[in-house]
Amino acid sequence: MPNPVNWFEIPVLDLERAKRFYEAVFGYQMSLQQMGPLQMAWFPAEQGAPFATGSLVQAESYAPSHAGSCVYFSVPSIEQALAQVIDNGGKVLSPKTPIGQFGFVAHFQDSEGNRVALHAES
Repeated sequence: MPNPVNWFEIPVLDLERAKRFYEAVFGYQMSLQQMGPLQMAWFPAEQGAPFATGSLVQAESYAPSHAGSCVYFSVPSIEQALAQVIDNGGKVLSPKTPIGQFGFVAHFQDSEGNRVALHAES
């Protein structure tokens, strides 16, 4: 049985600004898409690969927030990712924190005001 999450959406106010932020922090190339009233920047995806992917979304009914769901991005180095967050206009909300045998996590605020998280094995 696959993991239950297969897609996520992160609300943004300024799609170009948010796209630049996430590309700079994670080194991704994101593709722009228009789906009806939704303007989107899709995170990279590989068909059949493990884990979920998603997009940034700019639309009238999408509002960035610290409340609600939180997306965790897997990274090789939390310290390096948090440095990129700061260098690109984000803010560290909680530093690298151990979570026992499951590794480490940290939370940050993105360029749009969303609370987003990082996970690393070490």
